Amino acid sequence: MRLDKWLWAARFFKTRGLASEAVSGGKVHVNGARTKPAKPVHVGDALAIQRGPYTWTVVVRGLAELRGPARDAVLLYEETPESVRDRSHTADALRAEGPLTAGRPSKKDRRDLARLRRG
Repeated sequence: MRLDKWLWAARFFKTRGLASEAVSGGKVHVNGARTKPAKPVHVGDALAIQRGPYTWTVVVRGLAELRGPARDAVLLYEETPESVRDRSHTADALRAEGPLTAGRPSKKDRRDLARLRRG
């Protein structure tokens, strides 16, 4: 089974196109090596999947040709305990930083942005 199709079926990406882009962009490694979207995936392969600030390290436990419900998708892989711990620490660190924006821009902020864009 193709790597991009497996990532889509396991619900790591919403579309096969996004999965293919991530693999081509070096965001997914199979057994520690960068790969291509058409690489065959086998049961027992170790995958490192980077999505935003989070990294999943999973072992392939099953293959599925079709994308099914989420409860079936989690049976296709097993996440390592280190991966769960690291993602938890990353989430805690992001929460501690607070919101990324201060909210909706004021009228003055919008005018300043418009002035900057015009040059």
